[in-house]
Amino acid sequence: MAFRRIPSLNWVRVFETAARTESFAQAAKLLNMSAPAVSQQIKSLEGYLGRELFSRGAHHVVLTDEGRAFLPAVQQSLSSLEATAAALFGPRESEHLTVQVLFLLSCSWLPERLADFEKKHPHIHLQVTCGNTPNDFQNDIRGFFRGHKPDLQIGFGSATDFPENAERLFGETVIPVARPEVAEMIHQPQDLLQHRLIEVSTHQSGWLQVLGASVEGDLSDANYSFTDNTVTAMAMAATGYGIALARSPVSDTLVDTHGLVPCIDDLKVKGLQHFYLFSPLAHPAKSAASDFRTWLLKQIT
Repeated sequence: MAFRRIPSLNWVRVFETAARTESFAQAAKLLNMSAPAVSQQIKSLEGYLGRELFSRGAHHVVLTDEGRAFLPAVQQSLSSLEATAAALFGPRESEHLTVQVLFLLSCSWLPERLADFEKKHPHIHLQVTCGNTPNDFQNDIRGFFRGHKPDLQIGFGSATDFPENAERLFGETVIPVARPEVAEMIHQPQDLLQHRLIEVSTHQSGWLQVLGASVEGDLSDANYSFTDNTVTAMAMAATGYGIALARSPVSDTLVDTHGLVPCIDDLKVKGLQHFYLFSPLAHPAKSAASDFRTWLLKQIT
């Protein structure tokens, strides 16, 4: 059979309620419908599908094998629809705020603090999405937030990467980290060259900056492995695959979670890039955005 869209999604809702209660009469009460109307909508759905979904008795109904197989998919779809509606629209009295942040920030530093923001601003319904490079913060958000530009963005890069209204938040300290047994073999910067060095290609501050003034020889000959984000680099180092560069303070939790330690206590380099907070150009500000900015600045002082 050439399948088309189900003509009425209400048929699906009625089916789910009747299947869950195993009663057309009870489903009618829950849906504020008459029992004959429930029965008719179920018949319409069965006619469209070409299969009986219920076996009817004198005073009860029982799901057929086809109906029992169909029910989980229906319940999952309805649950997903309701969850998405709640995430996008929330209670009518709430304010909605969409914040796009650097992927690394969303995996450690920010989630640890969001409970405090929610406690202080329970009326704000916050949605968080991610980017990884300055270009990600210059393009419209795709996927789940299609059609919705963020109200605020927290990007990472140089001041010239972002709009003129960008407000510098904080920088980073770059630190070589590894599993404890690997770190124990490293006594001086030169020893790092005996190991695989995991480089994050999207950052300006990398191994050349960390080791440039500390080791002899051509650093281009080192054994590098590349990835595009620090979260993956931390995970790779945690397996013993190599040595990664932590980026404090935003990667501190990831370092602890993966059981990584600094390779050399005093080998720390200030990064060349910083985190910036800004609003998309020509995007109207919300009071919720102002509340988030005020709260965020208090988190970094």
